[in-house]
Amino acid sequence: MQGKIVLIIGGTRSGKSAFAEQYATKQSDKVAYIATAHVYDQEMQTRVTLHRERRPDTWQTFEAPYHADQILLEAAKQADVILFDCLTLYTSNLLLSADIASNREERLQFIIGEIDKLLLFSQKSQATILFVTNEVGMGIVPENALAREYRDIAGMVNEKIAACADEVYLVICGLPVELKKLTAQISKEVHHG
Repeated sequence: MQGKIVLIIGGTRSGKSAFAEQYATKQSDKVAYIATAHVYDQEMQTRVTLHRERRPDTWQTFEAPYHADQILLEAAKQADVILFDCLTLYTSNLLLSADIASNREERLQFIIGEIDKLLLFSQKSQATILFVTNEVGMGIVPENALAREYRDIAGMVNEKIAACADEVYLVICGLPVELKKLTAQISKEVHHG
């Protein structure tokens, strides 16, 4: 099986996770699910439970709120497809971790370094790796500095993964649009039109 990186992006309740799960199921029976969420309250527990109920029992779940590169390596030993859900929660975990630097630029470099580790492994892997992420930059500008910092870092993380991805899907209202093919088609039309 030839490995590839797939980025699936959309807003909250856009259908991105359901699409990612369908995509994974069509690729292989050997799927690893990497969950990055921390469960802090009942509402989050309900979300996690709904996601678990949707997934086939044959999938192996790995918890990775931190050090996801190491978990990704472990998951790849057992699966042909790895579904990483999600990059934005992982970014949030890193940004809010207890040992994060107090300097904004150092925080950014640390988080980008952690994403680089994920990408380095993903590019070498024979597995198909699906990264699910939220598009957080299309709404209003947040009123507090931490929320603005998070929004900016999440955007940079998404852009970095998209640049390396073989396929990038934007999911809106449950409908996926493959952006890399669309971008190539538009570029071809512009250069030949």
